[in-house]
Amino acid sequence: MTVLTGKTALVTGASRGIGRAIAERLATDGALVAVHYNSGDAAAKDTVAAITAAGGRAFTVQAELGVDGDAETLVARLAAGLREYTGEAALDILVNNAALSGTGPIESDTPAAFDRLFAVNVRAPYFLIQRALPMLRDGGRIINIGSGVTRIALAAETSYAMTKAAVDTLGRTLANTVGRRGITVNTVAPGTTRTDRTAAMYDIPGFAEQMNAAQAIERTGMPADIAAVVAFLASPDGGWVTGQWLDASGGCYLGPKLPA
Repeated sequence: MTVLTGKTALVTGASRGIGRAIAERLATDGALVAVHYNSGDAAAKDTVAAITAAGGRAFTVQAELGVDGDAETLVARLAAGLREYTGEAALDILVNNAALSGTGPIESDTPAAFDRLFAVNVRAPYFLIQRALPMLRDGGRIINIGSGVTRIALAAETSYAMTKAAVDTLGRTLANTVGRRGITVNTVAPGTTRTDRTAAMYDIPGFAEQMNAAQAIERTGMPADIAAVVAFLASPDGGWVTGQWLDASGGCYLGPKLPA
């Protein structure tokens, strides 16, 4: 597929897991992809190498998120990379994927961990969008990666769910602001997904079966499943969808099931 040929994309947190799958899929569809990472230099380069080997185009861009000046640093480095590869600092697709996981239930959370979580998961994408909007072409796409935990109450994910709920609201309100430019803004919410971070849980006997049984589609969710939804929203076919929250969990915890 080459539906994104001539387009440029930035995927934050793209050196591993869901972010890597999204970067690889957008590149497969023809986009030049900026693979953002914080500290995983080797993993980011491996992602770019995999994209290149498959016939795609990509480059790395490093910036720590959740610190002062993070958006300015990332956008400046992104602009430099885009000029090098295309001759202009113009962006078509922004995928806010980078995020920290939760720090436990409210009983054990701390103000420092809470503030760090919001700095990375909420403040960083908010100001990245602010700084990137001037270089985002009309008709562009902003896709935020949310989480099914804003629909499903999990005690161990209270603060994390709060950050993702903020991202959900950002998507709806921003869509109504930038729509006049033909820019769409949507949130994709994964459920339990097997990645390098969660692989250890899936290796626990019975874990995968328990998770799969709680889903309407009874199989393990993979990063490519999330990437496919993002790719649709980034494509021309997704141009009439905006301000939406798309559940990409395989129907996780929809309710009790009748016996087969």
